[in-house]
Amino acid sequence: MDIIFFDGVCNFCNASVNFIITHDSTRRYRFASLQSELGQKTLQENGYSTVELNTILLLRNGKLYQKSTAALEIARYLKGWSWLYGFIILPRFIRDAFYGLVARNRYRIFGKSESCRIPTPEERSLFIV
Repeated sequence: MDIIFFDGVCNFCNASVNFIITHDSTRRYRFASLQSELGQKTLQENGYSTVELNTILLLRNGKLYQKSTAALEIARYLKGWSWLYGFIILPRFIRDAFYGLVARNRYRIFGKSESCRIPTPEERSLFIV
């Protein structure tokens, strides 16, 4: 089971979680917001800011992936979207530059919610609280 840590108040991040849930036919992924107790603990233990939540994290087999690498590793197992993993051949500094541009502007472009995403009853088992 892989855990995706996402910014729970970011509309773009929440739309991404919805997209992943829709395309994760094997139910490989579980989700936790970066604002949650587990998210904050994971950030602290790995030297990330617990205030500036500007990355997606993927925890797989004890290894933590971030930014574009996390996004591509997630896409790798999504039905119909695994071809995106091919972009892993690009140097990380190039991929992360693009990722950073989106991350820095995500609130301005997509907006921000007042609270974290609340899963539907059907989705509840996919979220770690």
